[in-house]
Amino acid sequence: MPDKTDNVNKNAKGIQKVLAPVDGSAYTDRVIDHLLKQMATEGPMELHLLNVQVPVDSGHARMFVSAKDVEAYQREEGLAALQSARNKLDTAGVDYKWHIAVGRSADTIIQFTRENAIDRIVMGTHGRSGLTHLLLGSVAGEVSRAAVVPVTLIK
Repeated sequence: MPDKTDNVNKNAKGIQKVLAPVDGSAYTDRVIDHLLKQMATEGPMELHLLNVQVPVDSGHARMFVSAKDVEAYQREEGLAALQSARNKLDTAGVDYKWHIAVGRSADTIIQFTRENAIDRIVMGTHGRSGLTHLLLGSVAGEVSRAAVVPVTLIK
């Protein structure tokens, strides 16, 4: 049986495919800063930025707003959330791909990882604890438990 450890975290070109979920917060900026430092010391990676928008499931909202308007709004919000990360990467001259998806955040991140053969996820954590964490949960926590690839959490 061949040893798979040499290519577990690299694609055919020897470059790791990394997913950075982006929500537009300062935590996202920290993730991008971390990745830029990592690229400076370890070399290039195939970087994917993903923003996940919340679906509009309410029948009442759909009565008053067209699907086209909802899609336009989600795209506009997604682009706004991606803007800071894109600016940092553009300034650094780093190639990347950006994506906007709609769905439940953790599930969508996991699905994207599988569908795009991502090798690693690097994401921010809002650092909530106690009651706030219990009530709001943690997308980062859900992703780190469910992902089949390594997850690096940046505070």
